[in-house]
Amino acid sequence: MTTVSERPRAGRAPKDHQKRDRRWWIALIIVVVASFTVLLQQGMAINRDKPPIPSSVTSPSGQLMSGADIVKGQQIWQSMGGQEIGSVWGHGAYVAPDWTADWLHREAMFILDTWAKERGVASFDQLKPEDQGALQARLKSTLRTNTYDKATGVITLAPVRVQAYENNVAHYTQMFRDGHEHYAIPKDAMKDPALARQMCNFFWWTAWAASTNAPNNEVTYTQNWPHEPLIDNVPPADNILWSIISFILLLAGIAGMVYYHSSQDDEEVPEDVPSRDPLLGFKSTPSQQATLKYFFVVGLLFVLQIAFGIIGAHYGVEGGALFGIPIDQILPYAVVRTWHTQLGILWIATAWLATGLYVAPAVGGKEPKFQRLGVNVLFGALLVVVLGSMAGEWLSIMGKMGYGNKLNFWFGTQGMEYVDLGRAFQIGLIIGLFLWFALMWRGMAPALKRARSTDGRTIDPTDSAPLASGSQRSLIIMLLMSCLAIAGFYGAAFGVNHSTHLSIAEYWRWWVVHLWVEGFFEVFATAVMAFLFSRLRLVKAATAQSAVLASTVIFLSGGILGTFHHLYFTGAPSSVLALGAAFSALEVVPLALMGFEAFKHLKLLKVREWVAGYKWAIYFFVSVSFWNMLGAGIFGFLINPPISLFYVQGLNLTPLHGHTALFGVYGMLGIGLMLFCVRSLMPGREWNDKPIAFGFWCLNGGLFLMAFLSLLPLGLAQAWASIQHGLWYARSDEFLYTPALTVIRWLRIPGDIIFGIGALAIGVFMVGLLTGHSLKKDRGDVVEAGELTADDTDVDLPTKPVA
Repeated sequence: MTTVSERPRAGRAPKDHQKRDRRWWIALIIVVVASFTVLLQQGMAINRDKPPIPSSVTSPSGQLMSGADIVKGQQIWQSMGGQEIGSVWGHGAYVAPDWTADWLHREAMFILDTWAKERGVASFDQLKPEDQGALQARLKSTLRTNTYDKATGVITLAPVRVQAYENNVAHYTQMFRDGHEHYAIPKDAMKDPALARQMCNFFWWTAWAASTNAPNNEVTYTQNWPHEPLIDNVPPADNILWSIISFILLLAGIAGMVYYHSSQDDEEVPEDVPSRDPLLGFKSTPSQQATLKYFFVVGLLFVLQIAFGIIGAHYGVEGGALFGIPIDQILPYAVVRTWHTQLGILWIATAWLATGLYVAPAVGGKEPKFQRLGVNVLFGALLVVVLGSMAGEWLSIMGKMGYGNKLNFWFGTQGMEYVDLGRAFQIGLIIGLFLWFALMWRGMAPALKRARSTDGRTIDPTDSAPLASGSQRSLIIMLLMSCLAIAGFYGAAFGVNHSTHLSIAEYWRWWVVHLWVEGFFEVFATAVMAFLFSRLRLVKAATAQSAVLASTVIFLSGGILGTFHHLYFTGAPSSVLALGAAFSALEVVPLALMGFEAFKHLKLLKVREWVAGYKWAIYFFVSVSFWNMLGAGIFGFLINPPISLFYVQGLNLTPLHGHTALFGVYGMLGIGLMLFCVRSLMPGREWNDKPIAFGFWCLNGGLFLMAFLSLLPLGLAQAWASIQHGLWYARSDEFLYTPALTVIRWLRIPGDIIFGIGALAIGVFMVGLLTGHSLKKDRGDVVEAGELTADDTDVDLPTKPVA
């Protein structure tokens, strides 16, 4: 039974907190409604201004390709791995070339060399500077002039461009037939020359959009990206102006955050911190016990993801083998990278879903009927999605399903980074997410009902249900809203079908990657952490509640429209560039003060001796603050301004940000939440935490070495090459396999090894919880957690602690 207190407790917010919370709720509603209105309006603008797919591409000698050929080429490319083998418009993998930039440069050089031969010299390079300048001006006019006829849907090409097209088709057909070790493309990746030609049609179209001026404009459909000096593809004025504005907004935002932070005088740590762990008397419910297997699977998926990451990184220096062992015929780079990126999302998401399932009955104070059954069904569904999608991706990329057909799309790979899994598995995943939301609602709904009591009395946690919410209604609502957003916003993936225009596909893909992963998962994690710490009575409940609301408003103010910084060069209008530059700068603002969060978490360890039981979970939360500041903040803003991203999109500064932000923030947070929940489910058992300590330092140290020994210097070198010569050169094997850069790429190994050992240590520890070698011998004076003997029915949690 739940007890009712006659007097206010720490969990009840004072009137000033209630007024402040009300203001934050109003601000949150305004931010969300206004931001999504603009996001959708700009989506319509992208759809209006996107590069057209012509009905036909012709020359004086006849039709070169049809619009259907271009769409089919995109489908073939996606079924082979798509963005996991090279990139298009800068989005994708980094070992093979960016097909847009590479095609454009090869086409430009072929045309210049052809014209040079007409002047009696062997190549363009042998011409005098003044003659080179004249031909470059002619080339710019030839490529930048828009010959698309909107009335007929026809693009007309000069004969020399048709010759360049045929030359490029021969080059790429040979590359995908014979393989290219430096680009990790295996032999016979594409044996059918007719299919290879259709894929080249798609590559040509992306380069045409990147080199052709948009109607009534002096910049191309992709805002002059990629940098290509031969045709004067340089940053336009809008790019430079909004980059300057983004720097100003960043400085102003940081100043405002410092002022706001200094004006807050709430002491978060309450004075009446309990003398012993409130969870010692906690009796886990059947559904909470059922979440344990989720965390063990998280450990397994985590280790697998790291293993595939190490193999994928090694393909960058030995494109066809692993230390001499030829594995590319079984596990080509496109498969390894697909699994690496997908598992990175899935294991982190699984850790957070399991955390929610653990918290839900603790919030509501009782076990709903059939909750354990729902948890087990969801677990089975997740296994089917993970294993089934991985098998389908392998079959598709290996050509076992054919190329570019609906079988690839439904059960193979969609070839879009982070949302690669086939449509059938996406449907399974979103059904699972809504099942998860239903389980969360069933578990937490009683807390909302109790919070509406008319007599104004609060509901206290009991020893057996120390997490019960009491009157923290705002926090519970925030948790439920974030759960609904996590389930609902994955639905953005369904904005893409088998033949969706690339500009629109990128728009919806970043709804998933940016809003789903980087946005609402962070809101959920913030609310869960605040709730757990407040129920351990390490943080004032009212303060935690207000802090979550404030953090969510501040984060989403820049975060929702910050989505646009991914879309600068994907066929979007300049308004997208302006909004993305401004709001992505504001997105970085709260990350600048993450050091304060780290110190707050460290201070908790000194409050009471029993807090040491959560030491390593708290340490992982501290590392989240560090990597949020460095990986998401500093490295994120390194590539966010349009002027920066113009030169470095598709280069190794992007995975520098990606690795340190995705794993450094969300990965560390997932591990911390996992340890917190497992610690709570085993409250009376003392851990042998040496493997965790070893794993913690190896993970952080390995990630640091990976970033500073390899990714950062390699990315800066590529940035120089892109600025000096063009993006095509920064991605070429001619540049990447120079002796100095070869050494830098090999320097990835020390960090990868240390990082991998850390992941293995965490995995060994989780296995040890099952076998017992991760536990110290039980002491007689330690209160141990019991298990409910009742059936999985609607029962109130017992009110007396179980000894």
